[in-house]
Amino acid sequence: MTITETFATGGIHTPDRVARQIVLPEGHRDEAELFEAYRWLREHNPLAWVEVDGYDPVWLVAKHADIAEIGRQPAVFTNGGGTEPGSHNPVMHNQAGDAFTRSLTGGSLRVLETLVYLDPPEHTAVRAIAAEWFRPANLAKWEDVVREFARTAIATSLRPGHNHLDFVQHFAIHYPLHVIMSLFGVPESDEPRMMTLTQDLFGTNDPDAQRADVQPLGPTAAAEQWSATIRDFYAYFDDLVESRRARPRDDLATIIANARRPDGAFYPKEVAYGWFIAIATGGHDTTSSTLAGGIEALAHHPDQLREVQEDPTKIPLLVNESLRWSSPIKHFMRRAASDYVLRDRQIRRGDRMMLLYQSANRDPEVFDDPDTFRFDRSPNKHIALGHGPHVCIGQHLARQELRIMFEELLPRIESLTTTGPRKVVQTNFVGGLRNLPVTLVLR
Repeated sequence: MTITETFATGGIHTPDRVARQIVLPEGHRDEAELFEAYRWLREHNPLAWVEVDGYDPVWLVAKHADIAEIGRQPAVFTNGGGTEPGSHNPVMHNQAGDAFTRSLTGGSLRVLETLVYLDPPEHTAVRAIAAEWFRPANLAKWEDVVREFARTAIATSLRPGHNHLDFVQHFAIHYPLHVIMSLFGVPESDEPRMMTLTQDLFGTNDPDAQRADVQPLGPTAAAEQWSATIRDFYAYFDDLVESRRARPRDDLATIIANARRPDGAFYPKEVAYGWFIAIATGGHDTTSSTLAGGIEALAHHPDQLREVQEDPTKIPLLVNESLRWSSPIKHFMRRAASDYVLRDRQIRRGDRMMLLYQSANRDPEVFDDPDTFRFDRSPNKHIALGHGPHVCIGQHLARQELRIMFEELLPRIESLTTTGPRKVVQTNFVGGLRNLPVTLVLR
């Protein structure tokens, strides 16, 4: 190893099993092994240069402080790099998948005009389209509406006495979807389609979520499913854009569809599509994963369930800990726009960084006893919803939905136990529990 290589990598070799566990989607099936791999990185090589067969070389960023430092500097660590052929993908795909995407776009990896593909100042302008709608002051007026949705979800799916159910499939995935679709302006009759497309988009590497029109297990399967699903979203949302421009309503879809550039012209439809896809997917998938993760943790800690039932004012703390614990957004990618030294390692212009949010949220330098769920943890400086300019724009709505559901559901729970094997979505991007069998006894 040369002096330059030693400076770049710290002279530490990351075992291939650790790199593969984190980079490969199938490595995320076994959470015990995954979190052990994260632990190894934090303790031995928290900024690790790895090369996994079939993927571009990448820095694995495992520590909270390093992810925060990268997140604060979008000019140095870019999200997408524009539309030119040199752009990179803010989501980790294999080389075959990225090549397939470039073949469809003329060389660019920017397949969506949405915030996760944009950098300032473009990101700033597009984010401003709906930023005001997502502010807490505006969301407060939806408090009663969201609470009614929560009560209806409980009344529809659960009953007094013993409820034996898959908490994810029969409850958790439906409530956040109905909330965001209703506030967004999508008809309730179209919610099943939005659910299917979301699972298609985030389940590109999961055998349980393969589209019938995509050949499974091939090297380009994930990218093919990603592209096909985006096309389906575009076809649906084109009608929505036209409808809201012709007949505006008091909903979020109207705000986005009628957004105009500084010159007074409508933004291209693709910008509206990007917003709609981000809301229709991330607006409920991350929330449902967090809800399921929080319920599972309370099932394993009945003493904490009783404590939060006795003091509901601590439910916002429970929401925060459920977000830290579940960390449904597992990674985003960044690319160095210039040379940079981080943790005494030389980052070169063009290097890609895989920000490991799950690992950061178990960092013992930030969290006491990080591998223990503590519903009243405070302070709780997790970065489950991102950090810096790219922090999730829907974070306040997600917290509102989770708080209200916990406020409505927890007082009614007499007992809560898990009753069968859990299963997680096979993905290295966004996901959590796919199945959680429970027995829920309601008063």
